[in-house]
Amino acid sequence: MVNEFEIKKQICDIGRRIYNRNMVAANDGNISVKLNDNEFLCTPTGVSKGFMTPEFICKVDAQGNVIQANPGFKPSSEIKMHMRVYEKRPDVGSVVHAHPMYATSFAIAGIPLTQPIMPEAVIALGCVPIAEYGTPSTMEIPDNLEKYLPYFDAVLLENHGALTWSTDLNAAYMKMESVEFYAQLLYQSKLLGGPKEFDEKNIKKLYEIRRKFGMAGKHPANLCQNKSGMNCHNCGGACHDGGEFKKFPGYQYDFVGGDCGCTEETPAQNDAQVVAEITKRVMEQLGMK
Repeated sequence: MVNEFEIKKQICDIGRRIYNRNMVAANDGNISVKLNDNEFLCTPTGVSKGFMTPEFICKVDAQGNVIQANPGFKPSSEIKMHMRVYEKRPDVGSVVHAHPMYATSFAIAGIPLTQPIMPEAVIALGCVPIAEYGTPSTMEIPDNLEKYLPYFDAVLLENHGALTWSTDLNAAYMKMESVEFYAQLLYQSKLLGGPKEFDEKNIKKLYEIRRKFGMAGKHPANLCQNKSGMNCHNCGGACHDGGEFKKFPGYQYDFVGGDCGCTEETPAQNDAQVVAEITKRVMEQLGMK
């Protein structure tokens, strides 16, 4: 088992990566790691993430109260946001918040990352929604974030930045890199006339690869964030041709034709069952029973 000092060194290393990749400016961003159900390490407020050393790192409890902090340091003012993720997602071991240029630009423009344009994004991220704006350091951000936590592993924060979480620190940071890379590719492909999206058949193949890998996290989620009426991989491509939203017993967010009105919730089944039900409904519509 890795000791606390080593974890603090890892947090500092990730902080330098985030800073050196221009994902934060000045003292922006914050990082946390879960030690156990009531002990968490986190970066301090008012400190550049590119120049931290282990003695900078603070320890807090599940309510964000200080357990240990060296003189002159106190936990990030955004620790409430991290704690809400841990509370609602017991599978999460680390949370990373940053302001990467392209992802944050999408957050400021109010555009979620929903278009299926590259295999890695579909497999590793799924849709990245936008959590509604909240005043930094208040309960507004965690309160607005909470409804997305059961269904996603990354979100954009409206007019703020991006938040990612995963089983461990490295995985949470890698998700942040993936979100930014996805956003940059989407932005640049739009300048070239618009991205060519995967069709439903290829999206399902990518989902099957994810299942075979047994990847951690809640993606693929079945909550559609694509309100444009175009192709969306979060609902298996079934929500892009106009149609009727229906609730199928025992399923969470199911679609017929797909008008992206994905708002009702029922107890979830596993991914394979959801995809099977969607496939069945699509085939019925196409006369391929």
